[in-house]
Amino acid sequence: MLFEDLSLSKSIQKAVFEEGYLNPTPIQEQSIPVVLSGRDLIGCAQTGTGKTAAFAIPIIHQLHRIVGSSKKAKQIRALVVTPTRELAVQIGESFDTYGKYTNLTQLTIFGGVSQNPQVETLKKGVDILIATPGRLLDLHKQGFLDLNHLHTLVLDEADQMLDMGFINDVKKIVKLTPKNRQTLLFSATMPIAIRELAEMFLQDPAKVEVSPVSSTAENVEQRIYFVDKTEKRNLLYSLIKEENLSNVLVFSRTKHGADNVVKALRKKDIPAEAIHGDKSQNARQRVLDAFKNKEVGVLVATDIAARGIDIEQLPYVINFDLPNIPETYVHRIGRTGRAGNGGIAISFCGKDELPYWKDIQKLIKVDVKTIADHPYQWHSGSPEAGEKPKNSNRSGGAHKSRKSNNSKKNKKRWY
Repeated sequence: MLFEDLSLSKSIQKAVFEEGYLNPTPIQEQSIPVVLSGRDLIGCAQTGTGKTAAFAIPIIHQLHRIVGSSKKAKQIRALVVTPTRELAVQIGESFDTYGKYTNLTQLTIFGGVSQNPQVETLKKGVDILIATPGRLLDLHKQGFLDLNHLHTLVLDEADQMLDMGFINDVKKIVKLTPKNRQTLLFSATMPIAIRELAEMFLQDPAKVEVSPVSSTAENVEQRIYFVDKTEKRNLLYSLIKEENLSNVLVFSRTKHGADNVVKALRKKDIPAEAIHGDKSQNARQRVLDAFKNKEVGVLVATDIAARGIDIEQLPYVINFDLPNIPETYVHRIGRTGRAGNGGIAISFCGKDELPYWKDIQKLIKVDVKTIADHPYQWHSGSPEAGEKPKNSNRSGGAHKSRKSNNSKKNKKRWY
């Protein structure tokens, strides 16, 4: 199927074509007609498969037809609620890209910055609002937001919003919207809590699942190192230096841990920066831009800050700390291997994290390569019984070079 087969307006087709998009991804091919029909929708697909375009493109098409060339004051007709600032910015950029040949306007609002510029834009009127829950509710309480004319509500990354404790905020936001709205719920994983959320807020929704729930991309090579907890920094430095890694996204469980990893790498003369919730929005954006521009080789992030990171052809993700929620592992390694590109996901597992790793394996059902040929293994005991971890990577070594992805480098990202 081609995008031109989806009955989209010429304005949108032109914008999509200029981005190099010819064929919609599976989530887009199946979701766009449903959204255009006006039905509620639950969309589930791996991170990086194009969920943003799957809802942004049909929303722009619908609103462009409704608003047209009207000279009337603009009203919020589409609302996208998402858990993090970075993801909100990314979604806003997508709406700008796909809607650049329409007269639609969008505003992205989030906390951590002055509300004054956001309020001034709201007073002028916008068609599409992308927001994090806290700032959205705050501005509504102050009387700056009117959602009574809303056509479409999107709950994006719904599973992460629940993990971050936004469920009560989401319920409050839904109550502020018309009952006859269209509701779209998108998620990379579909735990029971998400299904319950869907039953509360959606009416007879269509369901689109284009890949196994909670699956990881096949083009991401996964590796696991069983490493003594005190040696993780040494192993990280060793991998970066000996394999000459660059453009590396490292996940830390805590903000303090992220800062400490950065300090350790800088002492070894490796340019590194941290991004987490204690950083101001401007500081986070500066760090992210520097990483995207390859001015910084290593970005150390917590899960909250990293949710909206979308970097084309990011080659490496390293789990310095394993997440205690298995679905979070899927989201983390989904930062690489996006839109058909290859990638490598490396995880460090200390003894105390072995239960986390077992839960992750149960979820993803993938035989992940164990790399045992390294000097930082557990002092005693193995992952399974009291021996050193056996090397299940007999055909490779601890420092296997990443295969070139040059043949795929021209593929466009769909997110």
